Amino acid sequence: MHEPTPLPPAKDLTPDHIGIIGAGQLGQMLALAGIALGLRFTFLDPSAQAPAGKLGRHIQAEYDDALALEQLAVECGVITLEFENIPVSAVASISHNNAIYPGAHALAVAQDRITEKQYFESQGIAVAPYAAVDSLESLSTAIEAIGYPAILKTRRLGYDGKGQAIIRTPADLPAAWAQMHEQPAILEQMIAFDREVSVIAVRSTQGELAFYPVGENRHVGGILQRTDIHPNDSAQAAAQACARRVLTGLNYVGVLAIEFFERDGELIANEMAPRVHNSGHWTQNGAATSQFENHLRAILGWPLGSTACTGHSIMLNLIGQIPPRESILALPGVHLHDYGKEPRAGRKLGHINIVADTIDTCRAHAAVLEQVINAQ
Repeated sequence: MHEPTPLPPAKDLTPDHIGIIGAGQLGQMLALAGIALGLRFTFLDPSAQAPAGKLGRHIQAEYDDALALEQLAVECGVITLEFENIPVSAVASISHNNAIYPGAHALAVAQDRITEKQYFESQGIAVAPYAAVDSLESLSTAIEAIGYPAILKTRRLGYDGKGQAIIRTPADLPAAWAQMHEQPAILEQMIAFDREVSVIAVRSTQGELAFYPVGENRHVGGILQRTDIHPNDSAQAAAQACARRVLTGLNYVGVLAIEFFERDGELIANEMAPRVHNSGHWTQNGAATSQFENHLRAILGWPLGSTACTGHSIMLNLIGQIPPRESILALPGVHLHDYGKEPRAGRKLGHINIVADTIDTCRAHAAVLEQVINAQ
């Protein structure tokens, strides 16, 4: 672990200095939105190569490092999170003296998939049948109730398809449990869904709410590949109602994403993310106010910006490598966002936002760009 460089005590704790726990691409995009608003940033992240580190002060330390957390609290008037896999204890310790959003309770709910499902149910939000699993024996019992096919996931951590195993027959049970590495897990019924959708919602410290248009998502190998935005989507009212209940029930502040399966017009909640989200990246170029700017407005208690679309939008993730920029930028209405990360298989390196006056033009550009991406 790297010892953080001691910081001088702040003479004046100002709300325009934001602390962010995590300095990956989400922290980078939050800072890029905030710098235009006159905000300054300090990041806490253990990686020396963290993408956001060059956009403010970078405290290089583990997320639960007591001295680093104290430095962050001294430096910053308001603190927020870039991702949800941060120790709840760290958030709780900061909250004694600083405003931190989202808070420890919302984080604790989102970090445990069983707790998350139970919370959805408490708010009248449908979820797939599920059961807690802590051994091969309990997995065998649970599969009898849930049925085949099912998916086994670690209760905590895991993202982009990691920490998951699909179970199609009894013969799959031992290998699936072995993939959990003796960690508590959740067994969920696999839903034969029509499509996957998500809603990006935001609530401010003043209780103001805003909702972005629903996005239709395409995942490959558990990693988001593409989000299509459909203004006036048929799922908008139901998704927005679910998000409203979650935001108000948790007394949540900031941006929240909820992912759903849609089956026969019904929404079934899959999971939520207490942060800005990949399926909301299109808002940087396709909405009047990006999710990143609205998150900052929300935690500062400023009026929220309009979430209206500026056109039709599609977002494409760039995974593993980035094609030649000339091939991407040759099309009108196309915007490249490069995170500045080292290429690696399965790693999100950037994304492309396509904005056009018509959905047909948007889809045509997306088809060309997908060919460029797949040719790499």
